[in-house]
Amino acid sequence: MLRRLVLTALTATASVAALAAAGPAAGASPLPFPLPLLSSPDELTVTVSESGSTRTDGRYELECGPTGGTHPSAQSACDRLDQLAQQGKDPFAPVPQDQMCTQQMGGPAGAHVTGTWQGRSIDATFSRANGCEISRWQMMEPVLPNTRS
Repeated sequence: MLRRLVLTALTATASVAALAAAGPAAGASPLPFPLPLLSSPDELTVTVSESGSTRTDGRYELECGPTGGTHPSAQSACDRLDQLAQQGKDPFAPVPQDQMCTQQMGGPAGAHVTGTWQGRSIDATFSRANGCEISRWQMMEPVLPNTRS
């Protein structure tokens, strides 16, 4: 069975390669069908305030796939988002309202993230208001700045 699947895949690949190498006829597509885009780039705007550092407060653009933008740690941030996606986690999901959280204050830092990630629209707010929010923030580092001293 596996051998049949491999042979079928190789045959299909060779057919597509042959069509592409032959070149398009006048006005015709080089392939018999349109190829869908495999993925669109992630584009996020990260706004950080009251982090305790003028170096990290501000508005940053983050582009992943390919990496770019004005984010100070763009490659590390994209790598972290890729990790979270591979783990099947939604880093932008809010803390559930019925979640029990420790009543500790992690500081006044706040962040707002908007844009597109994994093909869906994002509009998420982050804070350090309690244990759950602190953990959520730390999970997003380095997309969000490290605010620990």
